[in-house]
Order: sequence, then structure tokens, then C-alpha cells
Amino acid sequence: MEGVGLMDREIDRRTVLGAAAGAAAGTAAGVLGAAPAAAAGKPADLWREFRADPYRHPQIPYVGRAGFRGGRAELPRYPVAADVRRYGARPDGSADAAPAINRAIEAVGRRGGGTVVVPPGTYRVDGVIRVGYDNVVLRGAGSGRTTLHATRNLTELIGPYGSRYGGTKSSWSWAGGLIWVCPDARWRSLTAAIRAQAWPFEGWTGNRRDEWRTLTAVDRPARRGDWTVPVESTAALRRGDRVLFQLADDGAHSLLQHMAGDVAGAAGYPWADKTKLTSYVPYEWPCRITAVDRRRRRVTLDRPLPLDARPEWKPRFTTLVRPVTGSGVEGLTLDFDATPQAQHLLDKGYNGVALQCAWDCWVDDVTVNNVDNGFLLVAAKACTLRRVTVSGRGSHHPYCCREGSHDNLVEDFVLARRTVPAPSGTQLHGINVEGLSSYNVWSRGRMEMGTFDTHRGMPFANVRTQITVDNTGAHGGDAVAGPLYGARFTHWNVTVTNQRAGCVKIDGIAPYSATVGISEVREFGQIDVPDFSGPLHSRIESYGHPEAVHPRNLYEAQRALR
Repeated sequence: MEGVGLMDREIDRRTVLGAAAGAAAGTAAGVLGAAPAAAAGKPADLWREFRADPYRHPQIPYVGRAGFRGGRAELPRYPVAADVRRYGARPDGSADAAPAINRAIEAVGRRGGGTVVVPPGTYRVDGVIRVGYDNVVLRGAGSGRTTLHATRNLTELIGPYGSRYGGTKSSWSWAGGLIWVCPDARWRSLTAAIRAQAWPFEGWTGNRRDEWRTLTAVDRPARRGDWTVPVESTAALRRGDRVLFQLADDGAHSLLQHMAGDVAGAAGYPWADKTKLTSYVPYEWPCRITAVDRRRRRVTLDRPLPLDARPEWKPRFTTLVRPVTGSGVEGLTLDFDATPQAQHLLDKGYNGVALQCAWDCWVDDVTVNNVDNGFLLVAAKACTLRRVTVSGRGSHHPYCCREGSHDNLVEDFVLARRTVPAPSGTQLHGINVEGLSSYNVWSRGRMEMGTFDTHRGMPFANVRTQITVDNTGAHGGDAVAGPLYGARFTHWNVTVTNQRAGCVKIDGIAPYSATVGISEVREFGQIDVPDFSGPLHSRIESYGHPEAVHPRNLYEAQRALR
């Protein structure tokens, strides 16, 4: 079990639920953990511990390479290759500009890439804007100067999108965008399946997981945090290859237990009936090979292993769908008329920007207004969302991260307060993560509503840092999607303006987690409870004192270590 020898704060289900019941019987104003950690003696220096062993710390994940090209490169500036007005787009909103914009994107993509500029103005778009080529940037003149006014939703444009798990839910509640960055072949197969009502798996390998070729197996155990991995053969591997690292679960669900930190309570958790969760397995983590040692039969990766590679999980490297790489959306507002927000899980698809099977892509200086769902990362890898805002009448998932999305960065983001009251029967989440997504970062955010929505499907090893939140939303997730949290969630320097604890103070909920420097909070309106009995080995430090936290931003501090 990880963390032996560290100063753990061990909390079991009975303790947490008993405290919650007592608070409800007394007063909702009772402060959680009223005494700061320092009152019981000097708190553990989590940052010092992390620096000593950054790739294997029990509670804090290594996210120093999250984002576009490992988080260290500035976003590129490609030469201007097309102006959408030359293809027939009108900046006065008098005609549908979507065909012209798509023609410009395709022409630039076929020539190998470049920037498609959308000059100042308001452009009416009656269809989906698609970026399906590498190294293509759709660039407006700035989010305050270029507006795409979308007139139709995804149900109208593509068709009703049901759930592969059955029922009447609309998958437009968590998928697709009116600006959609997605490989052309995947987009065509996806939309064809929707029209045929054969709802697809949206992840890195699609419905036919068996069609992807195994490149090599991992032939000896490797540990979480290893950069170099032993393999059976290097014959099919080259430096620079983008590959998929896969781990399959076994009959005892020991892989899922490992994702939960191997806490004792995970052994007794009822994994087998969590059919939505088990549909996400094998765990699929895209990575890039940076070196091949043919004599010793091993490869070096661009990031450390996210989990152990044990023989019982059949670790291997495979091919994957060809992703979109090096493409971006910049400097514009995507605006819809203020239609009423739909009832929960019946969204029509007034959705903003979706990045699906996108790797090393980005969105910068983009606002989406009056959307059902704002910015969606769906099987996205190492993408950066920067200076992004969700505004208007209120949304279901303002920020969504799902279907095995890994190593992404959302920074300088805003979730603006809704302009109209929420209709009854609707839901507001906030910054969402789910579906075994891992090593993602939300940094330097201002949330005027919503919450830290960990949406079941056992995401793990994600970081939220330097965020101010008016904590008004709720987490979501089907019961069959399994636990809310896997191991190594970290909330670092978070100010909660309304003092609501739920989904932010997670030391009594999330296994092997770190809650560091959050403001003083109270328990009211709670729906998050621990999934695992027994000790959680969570840590809490500088509670009630976000102003005293050093470093201020966990992600930036990890980047500076490199």
C-alpha cells in the first residue's frame, strides 16, 4: 500500500457520515475541521515531500507536463494561409458562413496547414465548423471582435444522439461541439453511427477496440513514475511514434483497485456491477516515444507512467486512431440565442468547442455564450485551453473532460454567473472530469457558479489549483459509473466564496488525496460521500489559509522543477 511512513489522516466512512449527520442535526454553520492542521502540531510539508520524489508521491500527481507539447512551449503562430472572406464568408451576418469557413479550413489543411483568419465582424453559422487536419488554426481577431453566431443545434444538424448505455438521455449533453476539432475519419464514422442510432464509443479506439494492432507487450513489471519501460520487442517502435499504452483489468478488478490507490476499502468495493465504469477498461493512455534502446529492449516515454504496469494487466503498446495534432481555435466568440436551458440530460446540443481525439491542440481567447455545454475534452491528450470563458443563460457542463482524456491543461478560465435564473429540472456542474481521465489540470480560474464536478467513472490524479469558486453546483454521474474519485486528486490554493465544502474539501472523500490551502468551509447541501470504507490516507495542510500556501500554483511550481 502506498504512503506507509507518511503522516496520513485516516478517515473512514462511518466517521465522515456520522459527522455529516451530526452537523445536519445541529447546524449547517458548523465549520469542517475548524482547527487548522497546525493546531495539532507542524503539518507535513507536502511540497517538500513532493520535490524529493515528484513522480511517485502518494497523494500529489506529477502534472508538470500537462498541456500542449508538454506544457513548456508557447502556442505556435502559423503563417496566414486563408481569409474566410475569400471563400464567401460575410462579416455582416447576412448569410451562412459555415460552408465558406469549412472550405477554407479544408483547403489549408490539404496544403499542410496554416492559419485561417476570420476578420472582425459577426458571421452567421448554420452548421458545424470542423477542424479535421493537423496544423490548422482557426483564428478570429479576438473574442471581443470576431463573433460566430450559431443558429442551430447538433440535434438539428446531425440528429438525436442517444446513449450507448440505453435510456432516453441525449449524448449531446456531454459530446460534440459547433466548433469540432476531430479527425475527419472519426467525425464521419461518429456522425454516421448517430444517424443510424448505433451509438459509438467515443474514446481513443472507438467501437472496434480489437482492430488496433499490438506493437509490443511490456515484458517486465514497471512502476508508476518510470520514464523507461522494458518491452518484448522494439522492432515496430521508432522515436517520435505516438502510441497507446493499454492496461486490461483482471477478474479481481485489481487494476481498478490500483487506480483507487490500493486502499483497503477498494478490495471490498462492488466493482463488477459498475458496468459503465468497466466499459472504460482497458485503460488507454496515449504517449509519445522519445528514445528506443534496441539492445536492452526498452523505450523511453515523454511522460512518466501514470500507473504500475503489472503482468496481470497485460500491459502493452498499441496503435490508435490517428489524432488531430497541432491545431487550434483562437480569438473569437461563439454565440447562440438565449434559448432556455434544457431539462437534465435532454440537451439539444447548443454546444461550444469540442476537442475529440485531439493531441497537442489548443483553444485560446475564446468565449462561448448561451451554450448547453461549453468546452469539451473527449479522448483529448495534452491539449491547452487558455483564456476561455463560458457566459450567458447557464449551462449543463461548462467545462467537460471525459472518455479517457489525459494530461490536458485549462488555465485562466472563467465560468460567469448566469444571466437568467435556472429553470427547474436543470443541472449545473462546473469543471467536470470523469471516465478514467487522469493527470489533467485546472489552473488560475474564476468560477462565479458551479463546482468541482468529479463525475464518477473514477478519474484519478487530477489537479485544481489557484481557483476562486462560488460553490453552487453539484457533481453528477450514474451509479453504474462507479467511484467519484480515484487516487491522487489534489486541490491546492482554492478560495470558496460561499464557504460550501462539497466537492472542494475532499480529505474525507477521496483516497490518497491532498487538500492544501483551501479557505475555511462549512458543510451544507452535501451530496458527495466516500465510496471506500476504512482509511483513505488523505492529507490536509494549511486549511483555512490559502494566502499562506507556497507555492501558490502547484502546476506552475511543478513545471519550474523541470
